[in-house]
Amino acid sequence: MEQFNDTVNLGEAVVQVLKTIYDPEIPVDIYELGLIYDVLINEDNDVKIVMTLTSPNCPVAETLPAEVEEKVAGIEVVNSCEVEITFDPPWDKELMSEEAKLELGML
Repeated sequence: MEQFNDTVNLGEAVVQVLKTIYDPEIPVDIYELGLIYDVLINEDNDVKIVMTLTSPNCPVAETLPAEVEEKVAGIEVVNSCEVEITFDPPWDKELMSEEAKLELGML
């Protein structure tokens, strides 16, 4: 079992989980797509994720945040996980990582 002796290690574990979740319309994970704006972890290992969607009309607007909550809450030491959806600032392709742009042939 991996030990999480500080929030930095737990934060890295959360990012690794986020990198396993994909937007079904784009073959890139939500972290590399730039959909994750912030990951906040308190001393009780409660996790709050501030994220956006590629558009307000995204077909996975209901299921994607629930998948994020479920998978992050599945990390053994996470007490709870809350996902907050925001459209401020709106998602833009400039938020994507170089890796995501390369994967999508945008470089």
